[in-house]
Amino acid sequence: MMTSVDTETIRVLGDPLRLQIVTLLAREMLCTTHLVEETGAKQTNLSNHLKVLREAGVVETEPCGRYIYYKLRPDVIAQLAGQFADLAESARTAAENKRACP
Repeated sequence: MMTSVDTETIRVLGDPLRLQIVTLLAREMLCTTHLVEETGAKQTNLSNHLKVLREAGVVETEPCGRYIYYKLRPDVIAQLAGQFADLAESARTAAENKRACP
């Protein structure tokens, strides 16, 4: 049973704007223009956050004419969810274990 969680992905998703981006991309593929409209963030700030998400493997790009669309990689989110589910199951079992004090 796995009880560790991908800390790098957690760190990446720990930023409120990046989490907002991921939430929006869970609904549909969007380009930077759409994301600027939806989040109210400045384009340069948004581009930096998208770069972090791309490098972490959370999102991928798809060119469409002169635009770049971003889409969420559901397998990454599902893997993270599975790691948390394993952690929760381990915690349920651990509730029955108590280490004796010396």
